[in-house]
Amino acid sequence: MAIKQKSGGLGRGLGSILPDIDLESVKPVADTISMVPVAKVTANPFQPRKEFDQEALDELAQSIRQQGVITPITVRRMPDDTYQLIAGERRLRASQQAGLKEVPAYVRAASDNQMMEMALVENIQRENLNAMEVALAYRSLIEECRLTHEELSEKMGKNRSTITNYLRLLNLPAETQLALSNDLISMAHARALINVEDINRHLEILHAIIDRHLSVHETEQLAKADKAKPKTVTPQKRGALPEVHQAAQSRLKERLQSTVEIKRSQRGKGTLTIVFNNDADFERIMKLLEK
Repeated sequence: MAIKQKSGGLGRGLGSILPDIDLESVKPVADTISMVPVAKVTANPFQPRKEFDQEALDELAQSIRQQGVITPITVRRMPDDTYQLIAGERRLRASQQAGLKEVPAYVRAASDNQMMEMALVENIQRENLNAMEVALAYRSLIEECRLTHEELSEKMGKNRSTITNYLRLLNLPAETQLALSNDLISMAHARALINVEDINRHLEILHAIIDRHLSVHETEQLAKADKAKPKTVTPQKRGALPEVHQAAQSRLKERLQSTVEIKRSQRGKGTLTIVFNNDADFERIMKLLEK
């Protein structure tokens, strides 16, 4: 069952999205769908979605009880005779909830790198991920597969500017990223907030969006007004962070693509704080630090 390339955008097959993968190496082991034991399917470590709506899972589980699993999940066989999930975690969770012992699955042969690409791309293309989950998935593809923004845009069938706009969200303060993840603000709100560099003013506008339900247009107007204000140069305060520490803070922020804060006392004692969004983000940062 070879994967056929199709022209088009979001509906393209994996063959057109990931042209560098040897399609013969990722085809199903057999031409038929296999029934695999639910208990032998392990989680996908590259799953970009971290949270699942329980009400939606309940509805899917009820549907599965009545009609079974309509769309097979996708797995790869592991050496210990278990299966690792590539795509279909919602269906697997709902099947477990429905009490199924076996589920239909496409069993594919894939390396770790191929699996990561397939899992991330399929989830980005098909699942209703929030903006932060998409941004983190894009960054994973760029870092783990060593892609440029241009190469990723070609693989995803997206404009390069779209990829860049998502990745810029990772430079937002942790509180803003959390608000975006929890749907308290929209991606358009977040993009307007990116232009507010002063952290105190940034958070002030963020709270106004949430508390007063500001529209995107109103947020953009506040951001533009703040940017238009003349910036006054104030002398460095006693105890302010030395330039060498400021430069190090900027380098770490750029390398880790995360919020980094260095605090230092007059005597040279201080703290280094690195913000991470979830366990996967923590593991990503640790890998970068260990290099």
